Amino acid sequence: MVRKLLYEAANSILTRSRESFALKTWALKISKRRGLKKARVALARRLAVIMHAMLRDGTLFEA
Repeated sequence: MVRKLLYEAANSILTRSRESFALKTWALKISKRRGLKKARVALARRLAVIMHAMLRDGTLFEA
């Protein structure tokens, strides 16, 4: 279930969000080289790593 939710979050970041931020531009560079499907998976993985680090350190998200 977590994998599905991470993939959906990555998909919405890439397709629905209009703002530009570091994670989105990073994933868009990957999509130009390797394709959109691989970029979604890479972004989902990056989100998982970030959330795990936040959970481990106890830090809060700052937009």
